[in-house]
Amino acid sequence: MTISSHTADDARFLGPGEGEAIWFLRNRMTVKATEASTGGGFGLLESLIAPGFSPPLHVHRREDESFYVLEGELTMKCGDRTFRATAGSFVFLPRNVPHTFVVEGDKPARMLTLLTPGGGEGVFIDGGRPAEGEGLPPASPPDIEALKRVSARYEAEIIGPPMAPTARSSASHAAA
Repeated sequence: MTISSHTADDARFLGPGEGEAIWFLRNRMTVKATEASTGGGFGLLESLIAPGFSPPLHVHRREDESFYVLEGELTMKCGDRTFRATAGSFVFLPRNVPHTFVVEGDKPARMLTLLTPGGGEGVFIDGGRPAEGEGLPPASPPDIEALKRVSARYEAEIIGPPMAPTARSSASHAAA
């Protein structure tokens, strides 16, 4: 049996809205926990994601990625499987399997992103910039080459394009 050397001083508490706020692509991510703050155990981010946004198809080589959807509707793809995720949904995406998602409809999605073990949150921290205000970052084309470089530092790889919203979602987006 291993005895932990942790003490009460290692405990962390962040209230609502607390944590480092980062703009990453079309996301506002609040860093809740990192590899450094959890002894390597995990990284945790709260994400607000723009309607219609999809990250490029990518794969993590050293951590699993899980999502708990708090608000909104997403279509998630992992390998050849596709999931519809709404508030209260949990999605586990194992390492070494290509995945992406798209935010459906005309409202942002909000979700928790858990990376286990920790470390992969560095892609968002190093690849983003400090949030310059409340809410989502302004729309701008992604710098795919910079994203590939920062992903490689964390043993992740961009391997394909983003997903498009479903026709149903696109129709509601166009009507707005």
